[in-house]
Amino acid sequence: MKRLSLLLSMLVLTTVGCSDSGQGGAGSGGTGDGAAASVDGPKVAYVTNGIASFWVIAEKGAQDAGAKVGANVVVRMPPNGVEDQKRMCQDLLAQGIDGIAISPIDPDNQGDLLDEIAQHTNLITHDSDAPESARKCYVGMDNYSAGRMCGQLVKEAMPDGGSVMIFVGRLGQANARLRRQGVIDELLDRDEDNTRYDDPNSGEIKGEKYTILDTRTDGFDFGKAKAQAQDAIAKYPDLGCMVGLFAYNPPLMLEAVREADKVGQIKIVAFDEDEATLQGITDGAIHGTTVQNPYQYGYKSVEILTALAKGDESVIPEGGFINIDARNIRSDNVAEFWAELKRLTATDGGGEAATDESSEAAPAEDAPEADSEEAAPAEEAKTE
Repeated sequence: MKRLSLLLSMLVLTTVGCSDSGQGGAGSGGTGDGAAASVDGPKVAYVTNGIASFWVIAEKGAQDAGAKVGANVVVRMPPNGVEDQKRMCQDLLAQGIDGIAISPIDPDNQGDLLDEIAQHTNLITHDSDAPESARKCYVGMDNYSAGRMCGQLVKEAMPDGGSVMIFVGRLGQANARLRRQGVIDELLDRDEDNTRYDDPNSGEIKGEKYTILDTRTDGFDFGKAKAQAQDAIAKYPDLGCMVGLFAYNPPLMLEAVREADKVGQIKIVAFDEDEATLQGITDGAIHGTTVQNPYQYGYKSVEILTALAKGDESVIPEGGFINIDARNIRSDNVAEFWAELKRLTATDGGGEAATDESSEAAPAEDAPEADSEEAAPAEEAKTE
């Protein structure tokens, strides 16, 4: 956890220090104006929705793809939400960027920004979609289905039922809303419906076996995220399971559970592949995690933007959805998954890993033709 905290602190300092001038982003490895690729290639940008270890992995994929396809890759990680994301994108447009891949923080209220980007350059979304915008495609997973997968982990951790608390950075993002709803619908054994939305302000949500006590948001404030977990432990003595939907939530939840001396008593179910989360699964303190593939999010986004900059529209599939499947990681497969993740994010050889179709952590480069259906977001609710 110390390593995670140090890494995230460095990311914050780098982002804040560089973003004023629009030169540079966050994290390591050539996040400036194309140091990782030929100056003659297209200049494309990969814009995240915040700062987290998840995005460090995505950045590595983006830079590896840039090196392979000859693109100058700029990575931007907004530390303070919507306004930072808007300013960074407008700075990139002013520089004449050839394409932007963005994870919209609040797609329903960022229509003007997304339209502005689409009018001046190629726009795609990743991780969290904005299907009503003029984006050319979405690179990511079906967040509702992944939420249901996460709910399955909760059922495994508490087969006899119990009380559940959900923790997430913000609910303005489509991915967060869909994941949360997927977890709830799975625990309540509902039919699949990704347009359903349970208002987090309406109180407890009760099913036959499971009760969702509350959903806590933290706005990417790590101190607040841990405090929310500590408060939940104190407020609900019989709390059975804590579910963290963003990469940084589970490690902070685990810290709170350890400090309360309730490891094993309070089950933890995670999202994403933070190192502390994987260590927690290895140690038996976390039941499991539903992982995305941030490396491929970055890699595919840069591949697509580069092709579009060169006039190749064939990279956009029918339906505009490039699916990168989620997976559930438990004690029986965490070692294999972690080893593969380390290989992908190594400082050398990562680019080759991106094209290894036999890799479990790196799905094949071609999107499945049969899976081109749009990943529609749930109904919007202003709860952030």
